[in-house]
Amino acid sequence: MPLKQRNEGIPMADQKPIELYYWPTPNGWKVSIALEEMALPYLLKPVNIGTGEQFDPAFLKISPNGRMPAIIDPEGPDGAPISVFESGAILQYLARKSGMFYGANARQQSEIEQWLFWQMGGLGPMAGQAHHFRSYAQKIEPDPVKLEYGKTRYTNEVNRLYGVLERGLSDGREFIAGDFSIADMAIWPWILPEGQGQNLDDFPKLKAWVDRVFERPGVQAGRKLGKELRSNLGADDKQAEEARKILFGQRAT
Repeated sequence: MPLKQRNEGIPMADQKPIELYYWPTPNGWKVSIALEEMALPYLLKPVNIGTGEQFDPAFLKISPNGRMPAIIDPEGPDGAPISVFESGAILQYLARKSGMFYGANARQQSEIEQWLFWQMGGLGPMAGQAHHFRSYAQKIEPDPVKLEYGKTRYTNEVNRLYGVLERGLSDGREFIAGDFSIADMAIWPWILPEGQGQNLDDFPKLKAWVDRVFERPGVQAGRKLGKELRSNLGADDKQAEEARKILFGQRAT
């Protein structure tokens, strides 16, 4: 049966805004795109990951892993506030809340969830490592010989994962799970071929899907949210150097 909107009877404009703890990265874009696509009111709460704001004790109460994005919904499932961390869990929560982009029955929801968790466990981590070894690691380890295996390993794995998407779109479907869904919202921000050593011309169906998703106004609005906040972590300046120490040097305390 179709998913129910949690706040039925409350006009969207009268709902209290969701607090979005965010920085403009692929994981952050997933949630900003979802909020825009679902037309859910939200309040932007920037978390500057380059200065370590994600490790502030107040934020750790919301996101124990010290990572953004996270949300606080003041009107949770039982009417009381709820916080949610991890981008995939946030997408599921927002889809259930809005009754949108999560399929109309259990079979469709299962397909969406498979691709959502594929992104969470595969594309996101592997693409992140490709970015690291191709863009940031050389600023930390100057010996290219030591970096070559990691660079090659993760570039090749991202290529394989692009191929998985290419095959997944090969039956003529417009979106990865049939209709546009939170699976597309999760995957699309991580298709960044320039930083991952890929050429989308090698994956024509994937390339067409990337363009098709970007045609959606909600995707465009979510993608550009906070773009003025972004900085180049691969730069040679002191600010970028300090940010790399914060992002790539954390251990258990």
